[in-house]
Amino acid sequence: MTTPNFSIDLTGRTAIVTGASAGLGRRFAKILAACGAKVACTARRKDKLDDLVAEISADGGTAEAFALDVRDAEQLKAIIPAVANSLGQPDILVNNAGIVDAEHATRMSTELIDDVLDTNLRSVFILSNEFARPLIANKAPGRIVNIASIAATSYSGGGAALYSTTKAGVVRITETLAVEWSKFHINVNGIAPGLFATDMADGMIERAGDFSVNFPRKRLGQPEQMDSTLLYLVSPSSDAVTGTVIKIDDGQGSR
Repeated sequence: MTTPNFSIDLTGRTAIVTGASAGLGRRFAKILAACGAKVACTARRKDKLDDLVAEISADGGTAEAFALDVRDAEQLKAIIPAVANSLGQPDILVNNAGIVDAEHATRMSTELIDDVLDTNLRSVFILSNEFARPLIANKAPGRIVNIASIAATSYSGGGAALYSTTKAGVVRITETLAVEWSKFHINVNGIAPGLFATDMADGMIERAGDFSVNFPRKRLGQPEQMDSTLLYLVSPSSDAVTGTVIKIDDGQGSR
């Protein structure tokens, strides 16, 4: 009888999740911890992270809060050794932090342009390199999951052109680093979500109305619907999968 080669047991692994204070990042941190990983929860708002760590600990998991502004390159360089000293060398990275511009291109200030580029794109490239460097030096494998968006390939013209551009960049970073690091057994993959029920989505709906009525299934996605994909991409089951971006949009981007 053939035994399936599938496991979501992350015992002994250390994960970093950026943007973990709310939304998808919060869910990602909780599900990784539930499967046995020690999780470094990072975001600018440490008070919210403390609440998340308390929840994870109450559920029997291991997590620690780290204040991190992903726009700051020096903080990105410092976070990997800080996590390694406290929880062990991280071998899972979820680049989740992101912001939307929610503005037409010609109305964007230079400051907003910089914020969107630094948060959504620059941070992904810098932190991925900081994460990979010690793994390569120690000949240790690793997994990176970059959170892109269906906006990377689909844009309606209603504002957020720069957000769409940065998410296309995240897809390309995923593809190129996967090639560069495949020989080091560092798998780089991505998830491209549609619109899910998060704080960010709530803000968009407040400004523009409930556009989920125009979706084929008339609903927003729920964060837990991404659990299986995230766990697949960080587990031994996806050992041969790298450079792939999986779309999870409930049919929203397929119209």
